[in-house]
Amino acid sequence: MEEKIGLGTISHLLMTIFLHNFSTFMVIPAITDVTMSALCPGRDECSLAIYLTGLQQAVVGMGSLVAMPLIGNLSDKYGRKALLTVPLIFTIIPLAILAYSRSRNFFYLYYGLRTLTAMVCEGSVHCLALAYVADNIPERRRAPAFGILSGVASAAFVCGNLSTRFLSTPLTFQVSATVAVAALLYMRVFLPDSAVDNELSAPIVANVGKLGDGDSTRSSQIFKTVPSLEDMVALVKSSLTFLQAALVAFFESLANVGLHASMMYYLKAKFHFNKDQFADLMVISGIAGTISQMRSIVSKQVGSCEQGKAQGCISGISSFANFISPLIFSPLTEPDDKSGSSYFGW
Repeated sequence: MEEKIGLGTISHLLMTIFLHNFSTFMVIPAITDVTMSALCPGRDECSLAIYLTGLQQAVVGMGSLVAMPLIGNLSDKYGRKALLTVPLIFTIIPLAILAYSRSRNFFYLYYGLRTLTAMVCEGSVHCLALAYVADNIPERRRAPAFGILSGVASAAFVCGNLSTRFLSTPLTFQVSATVAVAALLYMRVFLPDSAVDNELSAPIVANVGKLGDGDSTRSSQIFKTVPSLEDMVALVKSSLTFLQAALVAFFESLANVGLHASMMYYLKAKFHFNKDQFADLMVISGIAGTISQMRSIVSKQVGSCEQGKAQGCISGISSFANFISPLIFSPLTEPDDKSGSSYFGW
């Protein structure tokens, strides 16, 4: 079995992840300038931009808390490739809007659609990629495979931000939308679906209810796959290691998301950073990034029939931290006009 399964099995997945991450990461240095220009033209400080960004993160975090376990669970039943198609399509729409225009009206359109689509897209591609790797790589070799996946994602982060450094803002979003389309097409054409053998191990969370008689529709069957809060708690409590990984994911996301969102606006207001300087900073942080093996630990705690559910549960917990984080950091980032300082505490 080891001879048949190797990293060559996931080579097309790695290319898909690289293209997707490249397209999403390359717009991060530019989005702060676009937001400020649309909401507060000619200014480097804008409370509206801070709170709208925080509101978006909170809504996306709460929506993802429900969506991530659902997507992971559905991928266990209908295949990783089918579920990967959904976020890859949704990723294109907001990028195409800003590729066309970055005026105030188009920004609000982008903001609304980005908030809705990010509930499905934010973290789901990475979640499904991890489950795909777990399907195709033996347990004892998953740690290096997850490390390679993290390395590809980090390389896409660095390359995406580096390319933004040399592109204009309009061209940045146009290239991003084009690469997002390329990621979708590449995945649909080249990525083989992974076969999940549900008989290899018993599920941790048992199916509580039975489907009805012939009057049950396909849509109702899909909604029955939504893991309840009880299911998620049972999954997290299934092992001490899984619980510890979930706690690490929560607090890591809580700090990173809040710091990232607040720092961009702080640097803009305090030091007048622009797209190019944001890109330089992110390239440095990307190169200095570390590779986490936490997802490998999680995959070893559950059977092969629940890899999607397990990774979705961890992603959902991270998304819950994304919901809480802006509630903490946004008020701390608001310009404090009364004290005369640019930002509270600085």
